[in-house]
Amino acid sequence: MNHVHTSKNYEVELENLRTRVLSMGGRVEHQVRAAVLAYSEGDTQMAEQVLTIEREINLEHLSADQFCTEVIARRQPAARDLRLLLGVIRVISDLERVADQAAKIAKLVLRSEQRSALPRVHSIYQSAEMANTMIRGALDAFAREDSAQARAVMSSDKELDAQYIASMRQLITYMMEDPRTISSALDDLWVAKAIERMGDHAENIAEVAIYIAEGEDVRYSSGADQNVSGTEDEEDE
Repeated sequence: MNHVHTSKNYEVELENLRTRVLSMGGRVEHQVRAAVLAYSEGDTQMAEQVLTIEREINLEHLSADQFCTEVIARRQPAARDLRLLLGVIRVISDLERVADQAAKIAKLVLRSEQRSALPRVHSIYQSAEMANTMIRGALDAFAREDSAQARAVMSSDKELDAQYIASMRQLITYMMEDPRTISSALDDLWVAKAIERMGDHAENIAEVAIYIAEGEDVRYSSGADQNVSGTEDEEDE
């Protein structure tokens, strides 16, 4: 639960940071939906809009990060306040990386030629909605410092991983049955992987919510530092 400080200006600064994080998160959710829709419809105009949003999110990331640094230097916070400020830095970094994944999908739309006929993998679009739900839930847990909700978000990442594996198997089947679908199937696989990574970043945000609320760092407590293939996470572009 949020607590009140003796300095009104300090309280305003912290509240401003929470608001900026939630606003940035809302824009990222919109960007994810737009990226997947642009891919499903081959909408290059929408894909361009996704890239515009990414550039704006990058600027907001830098601005919020700088603001956190200034507050830490000026206020010299301790305990929960310090955890909040460090947590905000981590959260906005993960949101920016989700935006990067959405931008990857948009760039795929812009560079892809007309794809051969391929039954759309429904689980990909289910996964996108699931990832957005995770992001929304993680941000809500962050805002309310609700560790129980944060742990629920972390648990739901397993379902998203399972969706990714199901999509991958289905796409491999398509490629084996008809080599003409290889190009389209690889595009779908790329999108599915990007969405799976979004879920991982949502899980990271949930971990931050627990850190702020309880002071417990759970990043390496349950193998969450590895992706579904069991290897270290690749660097987001």
